[in-house]
Amino acid sequence: MDYVNLGKSGLKVSRLCLGCMSYGTATGELAPGRHQWTLDGEASLPFLRKAIELGINFFDTANVYSSGASEEVLGRFLSDGVRRESVVIATKVHGVMRDEPNGRGLSRKAILHELDQSLRRLGTDYVDLYQIHRWDPETPIEETLEALHDVVKAGKVRYLGASSMHAWQFAKALYLADLNGWTRFVSMQNHYNLLYREEEREMMGLCQAEGIGVIPWSPLGRGRLTRAWKSESTKRSETDRFGNTMYARTEDNDRAVVNRLGEVAERRSLPRAQVALAWMLGKPYITAPIVGATKPQHLEDAVAALSVRLTPEEVAALETPYVPHPVLGFS
Repeated sequence: MDYVNLGKSGLKVSRLCLGCMSYGTATGELAPGRHQWTLDGEASLPFLRKAIELGINFFDTANVYSSGASEEVLGRFLSDGVRRESVVIATKVHGVMRDEPNGRGLSRKAILHELDQSLRRLGTDYVDLYQIHRWDPETPIEETLEALHDVVKAGKVRYLGASSMHAWQFAKALYLADLNGWTRFVSMQNHYNLLYREEEREMMGLCQAEGIGVIPWSPLGRGRLTRAWKSESTKRSETDRFGNTMYARTEDNDRAVVNRLGEVAERRSLPRAQVALAWMLGKPYITAPIVGATKPQHLEDAVAALSVRLTPEEVAALETPYVPHPVLGFS
């Protein structure tokens, strides 16, 4: 496993991050943030332990994942013989946690309350990377930035990160943090993969220029880049309303990308997932893709991709079928 700095910070993270959205109870009535494909606590822990064995030290979750159950699973993992200082724990704030006026968003009230709740569920007194899950148009960004700065100075958070938003919004946040002497974001968690490359237009260049670490979500297109086009039905593909809504609008174009990926993977005698991740890891602006794992081969393929080097011709072949997409994943 390779380790790199997260942006311009001194924080060292593995070149792969394990996403924990799939971990948390899947029983009972589905609550906000809970999905039918999630694993329960006992079934989740082996994947977290396997990640450690493979050298992954970076784990990403969010308060909204399974309504907090994902953080609880990660907290159990941390209490099970894992040295807290040996891992980097990232979580997020913004989504709906309670059906009341202040039960979501990025107000000072929401941030201070939700961080304490996340710390309780995680069983730790600090989070390494605290991220705003989305932009909050109902809260002045200055209020959000100052509240985030305060939790850093209080010792509850080590570093700050952001997630999917327009590049102008991120640039404004970075500018205001510098202007007011507040803690700056060190990372951007955005939607990026072979099927969706709109982030290359502005966000990736901004992150490179500002020394921001990039940790993309859905690097395998929610499973679409791991198999032939619609060749296999999974519980996630059947019930992932968010993913199906995003990609349904671009199916004709995406099919060509998936087919080309299959051709390159077949020539290299490699699983599609390894080739898709190798393409991403070859980009100079990528720090650590956030990969999910609900089967043993998911982690094995991800780690194996670190050793795959694509030729310029293979990269060009993978990228040629792509056509511009509407903005996906900001909501």
